[in-house]
Amino acid sequence: MLAIEVGPVDVARTRYAISPLGEAMQALRVAAGVQAAGPLRPWAERVAPRYAELRREVPAVGALTALFRRGGYNADFVHPPPSGSGAGFAAELAVVRATPLRRARLELARNLAGLRTPPRYVRRILDAPDVVTRLADALEASWRALVEPDWPRLRAVLERDLVRRAGHLAMYGWAAALSDLDPRVSWRAEGQTGTIEVRTGSRTEWDRLRPAGAGLLLMPTVFGTLISYVEPPWPYALVYPARGVADLLGPVARAPGGAALDRLVGPRRAEVLRALDVPATTTQLVAQLGLSLGAVGGHLAVLRDAGLVTRTRAGRSVRYAHTPLGAALANSPTGARPRR
Repeated sequence: MLAIEVGPVDVARTRYAISPLGEAMQALRVAAGVQAAGPLRPWAERVAPRYAELRREVPAVGALTALFRRGGYNADFVHPPPSGSGAGFAAELAVVRATPLRRARLELARNLAGLRTPPRYVRRILDAPDVVTRLADALEASWRALVEPDWPRLRAVLERDLVRRAGHLAMYGWAAALSDLDPRVSWRAEGQTGTIEVRTGSRTEWDRLRPAGAGLLLMPTVFGTLISYVEPPWPYALVYPARGVADLLGPVARAPGGAALDRLVGPRRAEVLRALDVPATTTQLVAQLGLSLGAVGGHLAVLRDAGLVTRTRAGRSVRYAHTPLGAALANSPTGARPRR
């Protein structure tokens, strides 16, 4: 268990980032069955043929999945935290490819300690002098096959969660930012300071960490679960599940009578209203819903005139959100899917 002690300066220096490479790693875990699919099961079933082909064509993918473990150490060099919120997949993969062989060997040995002896072909790949290149190639192939086709929509969900949570931290502090991060994460205030408590694994002792004004790195994920980074040279970081994922990758679940809102405002307009469960820009709604920019803009204009949505400018972006009336309609038993 982790106890991360933070002060006022840590709020200002806490960063949020999106990691395309991390999404590729987590998607691979779900596709391989290492991590339970849960609400992502429709996605896992849809990509199962792609994953099977990936395993046949790129043997090093099997070596990557052989390294996955729960509640234990996973080699850091294949999933380094991103350096900034705008880092793309290519930039993150370049960091992996630049890993010194000696460091990769040490991390792989630590990763494999206590695991069953991997298959012979996996051992050959992990013992190869070009193991870093082979694993990086496997990561790139996994990204292309599993994540990249859906990336515009996935990125829209991650960006929305990131902006929402960063706003809560800046305006209301740690308690608001962590309130629905994950059931295993909680906040304990202590005057001007406080402690972020992370209950992971089976240990009963607390590991106490102090960012000492450096802040944290918080990363939403579509495919993953709660993950913590607490070892040098990386910054203290938490990966947490983003909101709104289940309806993005699987069929929309509606409560009984959900068609009533469709009849009231029209099915497409109702879809836009429901999608604003998390505030979004027009571009993000286009990516998520697969509608044209003009169609989304027209629906938002009507919903705004009806008093169901509001708009707020934040820098160069304009974000739309429910008004209290819009939220009541979108989340009522007769109007929409339940919140996730």
